[in-house]
Amino acid sequence: MDKAEYKKKAKQTVDDFFDKIETMEKKKTEISASARQKYNEQLAQLNAKKSELKSKYKNLENEAGDKWKEAQTAFDKSANSFKEGFKHLNSLLKTS
Repeated sequence: MDKAEYKKKAKQTVDDFFDKIETMEKKKTEISASARQKYNEQLAQLNAKKSELKSKYKNLENEAGDKWKEAQTAFDKSANSFKEGFKHLNSLLKTS
């Protein structure tokens, strides 16, 4: 995959993740009061990861040459971390 394709895919990943956060924000009311605190904590962590992912995406957009691979690796790690956080948050919905 070339840089342009990767950037396009990365942008779609960012947009999808951010849409998922909005959806998860709306689902807070669907969980029990006892699970809501843990859910809110996990949602706060996910929002922090959102900021990190956005930063890594901006770096990816701006890097070239040797720095491009570093930016790509950093973005991939951030995206994977976000994905894991989302899975954990989603599991709280299923268990409440």
